[in-house]
Amino acid sequence: MKVLAIDTSNHPMSVALVEDEQLLATTTLNMVRNHSIYLMPTIDNLFKLVQWTPADLDRVVVAQGPGSYTGIRIAATTAKTLADTLKVALVGVSSLEVVARNVLPTSDQVIVPFFDARRGNVFAGAYQWQDSRLVNLIEDQHLAMTTLLDQLGRVDRPVILLGHLTKRIQDQFDDLPANVSLAPRAYGIPSTYQLALAGEDRPAVQAIDPFVPHYLRITEAEANWQKLHPGENRQNYVREV
Repeated sequence: MKVLAIDTSNHPMSVALVEDEQLLATTTLNMVRNHSIYLMPTIDNLFKLVQWTPADLDRVVVAQGPGSYTGIRIAATTAKTLADTLKVALVGVSSLEVVARNVLPTSDQVIVPFFDARRGNVFAGAYQWQDSRLVNLIEDQHLAMTTLLDQLGRVDRPVILLGHLTKRIQDQFDDLPANVSLAPRAYGIPSTYQLALAGEDRPAVQAIDPFVPHYLRITEAEANWQKLHPGENRQNYVREV
């Protein structure tokens, strides 16, 4: 199976080409935010390097969020367009799960990947390897970093945090709970090779058009609109926009 994996959920942009679980080529850029400019040229360049044509592709696997609003939309839109145009399978995988897979399956720790969601909040989920399978123990969510650490401090097992502990997050608390450790920053960089492996055996989406990113929170514009329109639903917002 020939797989194209795409992740632009956050600051890093990563693309990989994988065939039958073998990594053929990958590119990760972690110094630009213009993912919309670099994504398609990167995909095209990797196809040329491995001498694939678009017709060779069997599956597109995309990091579905949470993360940056714009970043998730870029990856999801690109993946949907390619899958629909080429008539290949489309699979979405949690962006947090992709990061959690950086920890080896031999670990018995609770793995908690997180992304900075601004204002002292994070996107986070809890995962653990069980019988060589990565199991989601706590669903991905949007919450305050202090709330997350309070919850993790009550876990009766070792917990490892994966992510970039930015200053604005670290300013929200003094110390990590005794059972919680922070992995080196490299563990927070998503691997699209792991993304491809995660998506190889999963069922493809039944319909491409309804496939949407997992934002886990509304935009600031939506929040402001709801304050001015109490009791009205998001469909009203979309209609007015």
